Amino acid sequence: MTTNGPGAGPTHKTVEAGVTLAIALFGVIVIIGSVKAGINWGAEGPRAGFFPFYVGIAIVAASAVNLWNELRVDDKEVFAEWSQLRQVMSVVVPTAIYVGAMPFTGLYLASMIFIAWFMRWLGKYSWLTVAAVAIGMPVVTYLIFERWFLVPLPKGPVEEWLGL
Repeated sequence: MTTNGPGAGPTHKTVEAGVTLAIALFGVIVIIGSVKAGINWGAEGPRAGFFPFYVGIAIVAASAVNLWNELRVDDKEVFAEWSQLRQVMSVVVPTAIYVGAMPFTGLYLASMIFIAWFMRWLGKYSWLTVAAVAIGMPVVTYLIFERWFLVPLPKGPVEEWLGL
């Protein structure tokens, strides 16, 4: 992995190995969950974890093959420069915070903050435009989904306080 200078960043090999290990970890999680659900046969046939167990085994096996193939290749080409990765993370981190905050704040408040943050921080829009869109989009979403389609969306304490 290159660490400094122009064109510096993680190599293809490092990124491929990291993604392969993450997928293998997912396969292990599937296997553990399947074992907890039961992987044998019951009186009614295969138990709930039977098929997912073998899918998990296939995921881990495929990941092992991919990792082996990746480690054999001598690839020193840069996957992305650190500045490019910082740009990607400037979107990924706030989005992860938005998703993590939604169970506590509800969809509408989290969306208002999320939209306002991105419009002002990345888009450099005026405060009037930010306020109009950040408030308008959740209101339109509420009207369309909750009132028109009658589909309840996640609410937080503010929506409960407002009686929505």
